[in-house]
Amino acid sequence: MNFKKIGVILSSLTLMLSLASCGTKEVKTDEANKNSQEARVVKHAMGTTELKGSPERIVILTNEGTEALLALGVKPVGAVKSWTGIPWYKHIEKEMENVANVGLESQVNLEEIAALKPDLIIGNKMRQEKIYDQLSLIAPTVFSETLRGDWKENFKFYAEVLDKTEEGNKLLSDFDNRIKDISATAGDKLNTKISIVRFMAGKTRIYFGDTFSGKIFKQIGFARPESQQSDEFAEEIGKERLKEADGDVIFYFTYDEGNGEANSREQDWLNDPLFKNLNAVKNKKVFKVDDVIWNTAGGIRAANLMLDDIEKFLKNNSL
Repeated sequence: MNFKKIGVILSSLTLMLSLASCGTKEVKTDEANKNSQEARVVKHAMGTTELKGSPERIVILTNEGTEALLALGVKPVGAVKSWTGIPWYKHIEKEMENVANVGLESQVNLEEIAALKPDLIIGNKMRQEKIYDQLSLIAPTVFSETLRGDWKENFKFYAEVLDKTEEGNKLLSDFDNRIKDISATAGDKLNTKISIVRFMAGKTRIYFGDTFSGKIFKQIGFARPESQQSDEFAEEIGKERLKEADGDVIFYFTYDEGNGEANSREQDWLNDPLFKNLNAVKNKKVFKVDDVIWNTAGGIRAANLMLDDIEKFLKNNSL
């Protein structure tokens, strides 16, 4: 081989190595810039947590949080069991196929969570404050503050954590527009005093303003009985206080854990002469609704399904 050919070959090899080197540097630089841009600090109920990149393996530790993720187009790798689902509520079970059950909100399975190798855990201070440090050893962990009535605040937080604030705001705007439409359709019916009652094993409660259904009725603009105008959560009553459960309309729901105790209590109270003497009962304005949708699920999917129910009641002149 002559020296001219050797020179050409060496020049070609040098050029190829140079291009490869430039390409590698460019890729590394792009990746570094991307990671730098996506690293952000999230403020939450337990402090601050740095999130790098876009988490793909997310574990969610509240029922309403599960609904939020699904609504935002994110399927978790693990989630806490629905309170009365097997393991998921019927209105989300199709979307939750192959999602791992990591226990209850009140008793999560740390080993199961760790086995999923998540890159983000989203929990709640009211439910899991005691195990925050343990969760944080598994993956970056952020907590919402509380539960109960104001589900919208938690939804905004979840959207921020997922870097989907714009999508979250759109979903909330759509919900608020539905509320406005329902309010306009209701008109004078907004003066109807809505009573909310819940039967549980060994307990009967009237629900106030800081509840899932209470917040929604307040936003629509419906009146509430004088006994239920508090901005607190709820109050347990005995039969001697049944008058506090009266209203122009009574909506009730029953949380039964499968042992029949709550259902039995429901029937006992509904058949009691004191209950039958309530004005709403006499006027045939007592309606049983789904406990999951009107209370227990507590998320954006349930909120929209509850609006579906209210629209039907208005259409049927039940209110």
